[in-house]
Amino acid sequence: MSDANPAAIWIKNPLAIFAKDSDGGVVIKDQKIIELVPLGAIPKSQIDEVYDASGSVVLPGLINTHHHFYQTLTRAYPEALNKELFPWLKSLYKVWANIQPEMLAVSTELALSELLLSGCTTASDHHYLFPSQLENAIDIQVEEAQKIGMRVVLTRGSMSLGKKDGGLPPQSVVQTKEQILTDSERLIKAYHESEEGAMTQIALAPCSPFSVTTDLMIETAEIAQQYDVRLHTHLAETIDEENFCLDKFGLRTVDYLESVGWLSDRTWLAHGIHFNQQEIQKLGDFGVGICHCPSSNMMLASGICHSLELEEAGSTIGLGVDGSASNDGSNMIAELRQAMYLQRLRYGASKITHQQVYNWATKGSATLLGRSDIGEIAVGKQSDLALFKLDELRFSGSHDPLAALLLCGAQKADRVMIAGKWRVVDGKIIGKDEADLIYRHSNAAKQLRQLASV
Repeated sequence: MSDANPAAIWIKNPLAIFAKDSDGGVVIKDQKIIELVPLGAIPKSQIDEVYDASGSVVLPGLINTHHHFYQTLTRAYPEALNKELFPWLKSLYKVWANIQPEMLAVSTELALSELLLSGCTTASDHHYLFPSQLENAIDIQVEEAQKIGMRVVLTRGSMSLGKKDGGLPPQSVVQTKEQILTDSERLIKAYHESEEGAMTQIALAPCSPFSVTTDLMIETAEIAQQYDVRLHTHLAETIDEENFCLDKFGLRTVDYLESVGWLSDRTWLAHGIHFNQQEIQKLGDFGVGICHCPSSNMMLASGICHSLELEEAGSTIGLGVDGSASNDGSNMIAELRQAMYLQRLRYGASKITHQQVYNWATKGSATLLGRSDIGEIAVGKQSDLALFKLDELRFSGSHDPLAALLLCGAQKADRVMIAGKWRVVDGKIIGKDEADLIYRHSNAAKQLRQLASV
């Protein structure tokens, strides 16, 4: 079939599917889901191709709403081991300052590949490092995402408050407010797609209260409103951050966010752990979303997100793997399992179900990114799907396939479709030499460490 007359594909009779009234499968055509098929029925649409999904659990494509792709170069980095957030950052900033353009390209390629293999079809990255040699970082990431065919929301991060001005990062990785705002507008105009089915979007993301000035926060929010793009930042990840805001601004984190015009449904926050009840209600009232990052929060011992209270107040919860140095992995299906178990520690086993966690990683995450066209298996939505098989030892003896993916610890998708195109088949990325990617990426990581030791 030519692109002018795309094939209608029936993904037939799945073992299980995370969607209502579709036990007979789904029909895909022209990048969209055009029909849900009940159990025992045949499609009303004319079918050109059939994929037998009887051995597959079918999920909406998983959506990762917080990451730092470049950090795949510093996994298990000796100088950063066994530390909380601030000392962890201080030990790594001086390393990350040496990242070269080709290193960012291969780290982005690897992070996207790892995510894709774990059933992720849309990924948001928070890149905030722009030393002099890396001023076109987002352009590099756009190119890599287009090569692999994943949907991305690339956030133009920023740091403008260096050590000499009372911030945390070294001066070599910060930029002026003018540099940041000019480049933010350039990137929106060059790459941001606002239409349904968008593959590449830009959001604006000053790194955190301890690395940017108040003026930058205010003016970034104004630009985001002008161009109708999303806002993102780290907030309330640790008590150290809370204390920094009190010392520097005389405000707690949420009050600070309100003072700079960031409390709106345009904003989503990474982590969002250390809020009191009044702050939770205020965030909910304004519709601010929260990306829960369970593995990172456990690794750095930051705390546990108050997900149910935030939802009850009106906030949306999504999920993120966070940087592959505060997590050391970019595995989205594994992150769902972590979210379920960590949240059960706070709320109890009966309060946090596997269905709820699937919702966080799909529809919830889509909402954080301002997307209504992805995150669900429903007629009219984009055909982004992740298919998992239960043919490994870990799944033997399991009875509920949807629950088994999380309870038995699924690690890898068998097939992944994005915008109607198979990107992963038989657990392999189409056209990707994984051994070559590992070789190039590991060499880049070694070169970075050598540069940092000079």
